[in-house]
Amino acid sequence: MTTPAQAAPASDNRRGGGWLLADMALNIWALSIVKAMGLEVPAVQLVLIRAGVGLILMLPWIWRDRVAFRGITELPLHGLRVGLSALALTCSFYAIARVPFALFTAMNFTRPLVLMAMAALLLAEPIRRSQWVAGLVCLCGVGIALQPGAVAYDPALWALAVTILAGTGAVIVTRRLKAAPTVVLMTFYTAGLTLVLAPVAAFQWTPVAPGDWPTLLAIGAFAQAAQFCFLRAHKLGEAGMLAILGYLSLVLTTAVGFFVFDEVPTLSLLAGSTLIVAASLWVRLR
Repeated sequence: MTTPAQAAPASDNRRGGGWLLADMALNIWALSIVKAMGLEVPAVQLVLIRAGVGLILMLPWIWRDRVAFRGITELPLHGLRVGLSALALTCSFYAIARVPFALFTAMNFTRPLVLMAMAALLLAEPIRRSQWVAGLVCLCGVGIALQPGAVAYDPALWALAVTILAGTGAVIVTRRLKAAPTVVLMTFYTAGLTLVLAPVAAFQWTPVAPGDWPTLLAIGAFAQAAQFCFLRAHKLGEAGMLAILGYLSLVLTTAVGFFVFDEVPTLSLLAGSTLIVAASLWVRLR
């Protein structure tokens, strides 16, 4: 007979999974808008709008928990995290508008492997031989997915590579800041992005038609809501279960790419993505 104490984790996992599905859906909505408008509006301008909307939505939370900002330490690390995040997000928005949706998602699944390597080099974390083998399998998957004829080689691929490296670097820095309250981390993220990118966006600013503003503002609203759902998911669900469920995003983005943006995935992209997902999932679960 199952006791309430035994049933609670399963209930929390279901709720956590529900929050993660909401996070994926909202992120796909936001990235779909970026993909649709990213060739007309500069990436840095889109990131600034996203960060500005997120900061405005956070103001009530910031005011309520303003005590958390007293005696903030490790400001250089906060600044480094903002800089890496600004670079990663700008390159991400540039790349998503120019590469297939499925390829963008699959390449981002290499982050656990990149994180593993960076943690070994920068944090001296021990890495098992099986994990290095998984990294090699992942590299083979990347080579297959990007083989000639699968996707055109252009600056967007370099931007995607920078996205992965800078984004993973931001995760490493966030590990060092794990003692900071969530509201502080999120405020530094949104406010920092706004301050850092505002001068660059002003230099490259492209006029936006009045009718397009609601769509652009939705990027920030969807992204900020997705971040909230992500935090709730990882507060309730087990990391292993959420890691497996997270790979559903590849199926969803492939479907959106096919039905919305007329992107037909090649066999090499599907085969390479399978290897990337298998290697990344192995590392996550181990």
